[in-house]
Amino acid sequence: MNFNAYFTEKLHSSPDYKLINNIYRQAGLYSNTQEQTKDSFGYKWNREETYSSDIVMEKTSKWLTDRYLNGDSALIHNYLFEGCDVLDAGCGAALSAGLLFSDVFEFINYLGVDISNAIDVAQRRLNNLFPNAKQLAFLQNDLLSLPFEQPVFDVIFSEGVLHHTDSVEDSIKYLTALLKAGGHLMFYVYKKKAPVREFCDDYIREQLKGMSDADAWAALEPLTLLGKTLGDLNIEIDIPADIPYLEIKQGKVNLQLFVYWHIMKMYYRQEFSIDEMNHINYDWYRPLNCYRHTPEEIEKFCIDSGLNIERMKTEEAGITVIARKNLGA
Repeated sequence: MNFNAYFTEKLHSSPDYKLINNIYRQAGLYSNTQEQTKDSFGYKWNREETYSSDIVMEKTSKWLTDRYLNGDSALIHNYLFEGCDVLDAGCGAALSAGLLFSDVFEFINYLGVDISNAIDVAQRRLNNLFPNAKQLAFLQNDLLSLPFEQPVFDVIFSEGVLHHTDSVEDSIKYLTALLKAGGHLMFYVYKKKAPVREFCDDYIREQLKGMSDADAWAALEPLTLLGKTLGDLNIEIDIPADIPYLEIKQGKVNLQLFVYWHIMKMYYRQEFSIDEMNHINYDWYRPLNCYRHTPEEIEKFCIDSGLNIERMKTEEAGITVIARKNLGA
């Protein structure tokens, strides 16, 4: 599909859209939490220096490939074929798609959609990275009110986005309706964490609620520094017995990881700078919409939407799914 031609025909005279910097932008109203999410991610993705280093790219690429493709980047060809129509639903700065789809941009029709002005960053980054791409199109829009009236996509990719909408379940149903029969929905959502971590994370998120994005970023820096201090200690503790009601298991564990998984998120990677680690903590704590689900809930959402799960990888952090739309759906 020629997305740019479609938007020119359908949206150019629409009062609901404005064309700014060659991108059509929805002028509609969002929920309060979605408006806050839009601003939060616009701020984050415009801080390119916090996620564009070689080491961040390398680690992110490996994480994506391991989760979606079992570590084999060539397997992307099992899902994205020549001329296929691909929606990057909540593309942000297109970091994930730029890494996971790097070998296929020359023959796919790509549409990046984001609610925030990160869409401008995505447009610039992908045009620079893939000058020979078959088609790169961009739209600033809420994910649950896209300007399509029928199934148009062969693949919909949504990396770490659906939990930031007003409803993960509604988002899966809505996006599935835009998939062609036999098409694939590829997505990652947060998994429900241990009880103390759930409480602390929501408490911290609430403390940041009234701050500006810049102030929230600054407020998280001491937490990030503490995570680095614990990580640099490289201390292992020995938990003497299971504590099932806190989801704590017996055995040896790194102290920083114990705090990370059971008390509060304080991202640490020795190779990352403070800003790069703070970027990841901000990504977690700043959006008010930040839903977590069990694997069983995600599986039910997919089945109820007419999807057949082909791959589901569950980790402490989240749940990665590749699901195929049933031919009769």
